[in-house]
Amino acid sequence: MAGDPCPITDMRKRQLLASAVLAAAVFCLCLILKPAGIQPQQPQFAQAARDDNPFTFVKSMEGTTQDGQPNVADNSVVADAELRHMFDYYLGAIGEKTLPQIHAEIELQLTHQLPATALPSAKQLLERYIAYKTALVDLEKAPPQQTDANPLRARMIAMRQVRQRYFSPKEIAGMWGAEDAYDDDAVARWEIMQDPHLNAEQKRAKLAKLDAAMPPALRAEREAPLKVALEEDKAKQMRAAGAGEDEIYRMRAATFSPEAAARMAAVDQENAQWKSRIGDYLEQRNKLLGDATLSDANRQTALQQLRDAKFSAMEQKRLGAYE
Repeated sequence: MAGDPCPITDMRKRQLLASAVLAAAVFCLCLILKPAGIQPQQPQFAQAARDDNPFTFVKSMEGTTQDGQPNVADNSVVADAELRHMFDYYLGAIGEKTLPQIHAEIELQLTHQLPATALPSAKQLLERYIAYKTALVDLEKAPPQQTDANPLRARMIAMRQVRQRYFSPKEIAGMWGAEDAYDDDAVARWEIMQDPHLNAEQKRAKLAKLDAAMPPALRAEREAPLKVALEEDKAKQMRAAGAGEDEIYRMRAATFSPEAAARMAAVDQENAQWKSRIGDYLEQRNKLLGDATLSDANRQTALQQLRDAKFSAMEQKRLGAYE
């Protein structure tokens, strides 16, 4: 991954096996992107996207910071994982904003974060990235005939073939190289474990061979989730002992990097804000449920009004777990 890798981000993206990553990626796209009619964007969308909140693009992004940072080389934007993460960060607002609004917001952010000489290449790459995402939806609707015995590998191959229609080999290596290496390794391990023709000793030998061939960067990425989990346990123990957030930041910065520690602190803040909002909502909800003066219909109306006042439509989908 280009730039300073953030362990907390890697933990989120790597904690599922490649099977879940590959299946869930396209499934989520089916939910959030419509394949028909990606229209050219107009400048007024950028303003409209900010009318409801001048500080954050959508409500669900409150307390978060942009993932990914565009880089420049030879007066052009660099097609790397950082740029892809930036695109995906804003595309995560689907459901709260329309695709044209999101497209315009990304272009606005690119304008703020890149020199003018790099804007044409960045905008052109964004156009192709959105077209690629849309093509994945079409792929899910009409998957190709499988020639691979492993459906996970077949899906992975199909997705990569779609990429080749929109990006050069250099762009693909820059934007997905590290992730593809991880997925290839994970699928290979899954195939070994599922092979009925191998006994336990043969499986161990094949897995050991994969371990020996693993590049150092991939090894570090595989170990990152465990490292983060251990450090988070340490942070909890420190808080229980009375440590402040400054002490926890210094501990994380020494283990990872100042940038990673800052991102982890932002996640902590986001989680704390969410818990506070949930607590306030549940308290008011309990009052409505206990109000004997309300009819069932009026109570349900009041509950929905409470949800609408405190949460976006996407956030409301998470409330069932707390209710």
